[in-house]
Amino acid sequence: MLKHTLLSAEGILILEPTESLEAADFEAVIHDMDPYLAEHGSMTGVMIFAKAFPGWLNLEAAIAHLQLIERFHQKIKRLAIVSDNGLLSALPTFAAHLVHPDVKHFSESEYEVALSWLKGSVSSTETVFGGAELAREQQ
Repeated sequence: MLKHTLLSAEGILILEPTESLEAADFEAVIHDMDPYLAEHGSMTGVMIFAKAFPGWLNLEAAIAHLQLIERFHQKIKRLAIVSDNGLLSALPTFAAHLVHPDVKHFSESEYEVALSWLKGSVSSTETVFGGAELAREQQ
């Protein structure tokens, strides 16, 4: 299951995988992304907020996931991976070589910092050197 929320005013899509991902999950995301992109041309960012990667239900779901990435990655400016999971925290290292968006990892406690970074109100340098302080200030 993939919960998704489109923050239309900010141009940010938040994805929260909780159970094995199904092809229908990605179809639902596309259903919301297509009209937004038709009107705006690109998205400010995507946040993946996950305790762990739940995997795919079947091969059809994995293919649907890859097709979604291939179809939309050029239209996304920033991708924030928000997780304390070791595998997901390493994902930006690999993803940066494969997809268009600027990709950055944030710990779960830095959710608001990640959202600010996606909005462009916090620079990449500030998140590297001052993210923890910013997160504490915002609480």
